[in-house]
Amino acid sequence: MLKSLTIKNYALIDDLELQPSAKLNMITGETGAGKSIMLGAVSLLLGNRADTKVLLFPDQKCVIEGIFDVGNYGLESFFKEEDLDFDSTCIIRREINPSGKSRSFVNDTPVLLDTLKKLGVALMDVHSQHDSLRLGDGSYQLRLVDAFAEASHQRKDYQAQFEAYLNAKSQMEKLHQEALQMKKEADFNEFQLNELSELGLKSGEQEEIEEELELLENSEEIQAKAQEALELIRNENFGVSQSLNQLSGILDHLADLSGRFSSFSERLKSLNIELNDIEDSIESESSGIEVNFEHLEELRERISRIYQLQKKHGLSSVEELLGLEKELAEKVFQVQNLDEALAESKRKFENSKAELHKKADTLSELRESCFDDFEKRLSELLGKLGMPNARVKITNLRVEPNSSGQDQLEFLFSANKGSDLQPFKKVASGGEFSRFLFAIKYLMAEKMALPTLIFDEIDTGISGEVALQMVRMMKEMSSRHQIICITHLPQVAGKGDSHFFVYKEESSERTLSKIKELDPEGRIEELAKMIAGARPSDSAINSAKELLNS
Repeated sequence: MLKSLTIKNYALIDDLELQPSAKLNMITGETGAGKSIMLGAVSLLLGNRADTKVLLFPDQKCVIEGIFDVGNYGLESFFKEEDLDFDSTCIIRREINPSGKSRSFVNDTPVLLDTLKKLGVALMDVHSQHDSLRLGDGSYQLRLVDAFAEASHQRKDYQAQFEAYLNAKSQMEKLHQEALQMKKEADFNEFQLNELSELGLKSGEQEEIEEELELLENSEEIQAKAQEALELIRNENFGVSQSLNQLSGILDHLADLSGRFSSFSERLKSLNIELNDIEDSIESESSGIEVNFEHLEELRERISRIYQLQKKHGLSSVEELLGLEKELAEKVFQVQNLDEALAESKRKFENSKAELHKKADTLSELRESCFDDFEKRLSELLGKLGMPNARVKITNLRVEPNSSGQDQLEFLFSANKGSDLQPFKKVASGGEFSRFLFAIKYLMAEKMALPTLIFDEIDTGISGEVALQMVRMMKEMSSRHQIICITHLPQVAGKGDSHFFVYKEESSERTLSKIKELDPEGRIEELAKMIAGARPSDSAINSAKELLNS
């Protein structure tokens, strides 16, 4: 429900604020006073595009803001999907800068124009005598029937299954394409797998082989250098060991002479122990090197094969080769089990398709069960709206299931006796379209929570009892939905819960559009002028009072 509408610097509007009633609101005014300008501003609020031509003062920005009560609209999921904070009071603001840049906000959060359009559809429905073309659209007709049949649960159930069906179909087609590609690559993958498997790679072996090769290939030099080191340690005349023994005797003597040298002697003993250990280790390691040339050649061949495979596959370690081997094994396994996987995928698809047709049949039956009642109710309402001979027929052609079901509906219509029923969009005039859509919305108001309904001179071309019947229906609808009606008929305007008057205010510099809510006396005066012109007679004033009190 629209609680407040503010328009600033738009077309002929400098600063306008409207706080409509929660029920039936009437807007009247002279031709060209600015009623259509208000609708243009509202359309911007609902996501229509704009440019700087709409600015009244070119150097100032245009701001249009609507405050809505959305507590009963079930929009929580939409706000969550759009990453917006939800509150029962929703503020939508549209700004157009002098540069032409447009910005949109929902609860002070910037949003894209597409988001504003989606939200706008749920908040306001603007209908004019020129805005009935969608009634001839089959998808729109289908949504109307679903609403009348109260089939929202079945439609959602079907749509969920349709998504599952599309997913199963996509998975099957994807697997089929993958299977074709995998079969093309099967022989090559199996060859590569065998090449890796035959090598029997083990994690970490590359480093071990490289280390062992380094030892064996340098064994002669290692042993020579080891003997050289041992000679330096063991030589009786100038070896390190002999020198340390002599040094130990000197330090022992110094320690006897002064306690300050006793720690040096102890430290030298530790050094001697470490030297003996190094001597034993060098001898042990060097004597343990035995070169087996056959084993050496095997190591060289294996590391060479590893290097070749790494270069071939653009890898740098045995671990990466093992990862490739695992990947190839999975591909080969999949190819070997393709027929089974394809059969399972097809089975799931067929089951999903069968379930889809089952749910489509359920939805179709529910839709078709309401056709007679829908046609009867519409014909009756059209009769009350000045089309006593109108007939409506709904035809249904079963088609392949799509996102909305398997039904292709078409509304057939005849406005006159003796005329054949034909597709609605081919035979209905603008006025017939308008009244038909009004009747549709009247029916839908009984079945669902509609947004704020704005009727722009929907009563054009009708008068008398038909106009009274239309406004009675509006009055009834307004008990459940907020309605804003722009009208030129006094008998319609007199039935509103609130009455707003749009007028022009002229100065020496420019003309501005203004709006004001009329009090009871103001309403009488405005209705009398609508009846009899600028200078209403007493009779017109009495008629205006009668319209308000009836």
